[in-house]
Amino acid sequence: MRMTPRDETVDRHRIRDKKLVWVIRQNGLPVLMVLCATLLMSEELQSGGRMSEQIRSKSDDQRLVSDARVQHLSYVLEETGETIPYALFVPKAYDAEIQMPLVVSLHGLSRTHDWLMGYEGFLDYADEMNFIVVTPLGYTRQGWYGSWLRGVDGRNLEVEGAYSQQDVMNVVGLVQKAYAIDPERMYLWGHSMGGAGTYHLAMEYPDMWAAVAVVAPAVPQVRSTADLGLIQHIPMLVLQGTEDRLVHSTRIWVEAMRRLNMNVQYDEINGADHSLFISKNKKNVHRLLGFFDGKTR
Repeated sequence: MRMTPRDETVDRHRIRDKKLVWVIRQNGLPVLMVLCATLLMSEELQSGGRMSEQIRSKSDDQRLVSDARVQHLSYVLEETGETIPYALFVPKAYDAEIQMPLVVSLHGLSRTHDWLMGYEGFLDYADEMNFIVVTPLGYTRQGWYGSWLRGVDGRNLEVEGAYSQQDVMNVVGLVQKAYAIDPERMYLWGHSMGGAGTYHLAMEYPDMWAAVAVVAPAVPQVRSTADLGLIQHIPMLVLQGTEDRLVHSTRIWVEAMRRLNMNVQYDEINGADHSLFISKNKKNVHRLLGFFDGKTR
């Protein structure tokens, strides 16, 4: 008599149960745990499912900025089928018939995708200088935009980091399709973790940016000062506080830029910290956006 799919499943489970009983009697609990894991993986594969590590969490989709000028948008990342958020600001003077500059902004570790939109004066100055601004998430709040191999908690970033980098470039492409963006006036900057991402993505796509800026930047694990030669032609602004422990690595990188005769402007701000000297300081925010204003590739 031919077995039905249900009969085959029941029979398979009976065999599995007999195996488990035998393992308990012969080898004890440790080996049982290994066998259970193996059997569960086998069941998953036979049922047509897939075993995958959950990388993203609900907190990755959080938003904090409630300013009506900020558009909270999203898209589906093709590689995973997940919906990824990003934030967008479009100045009042936008005209679809006139190309406008784009500022791509990368947030710091654990921050929300819209975090930078809340820096004091940021949107006011962006509106004044007619900048379209986009703040990608980077797949997760701690994905490092492809610039780190391992997170601060020691976890492997091989997959997460690749998606983080891809998310930024996907979002840039979406904005370019939806709005009249001047390809000669595209700018990239980041704060802290976003600074490491800025170094890395500037080096990965050196012909895309008219200027780049880093603010209290972390050092990218996948890059060294030798890679600065890749972006030797790009004007660079570095903002750094002396009370931030990252000042030491920043000085090393700036010195390497100067040896290459890069067009770098370095503002080392005495007594400034890691975060508030930019997030709560309109003068430094204006300094940042003013650096980009008018620069072309």
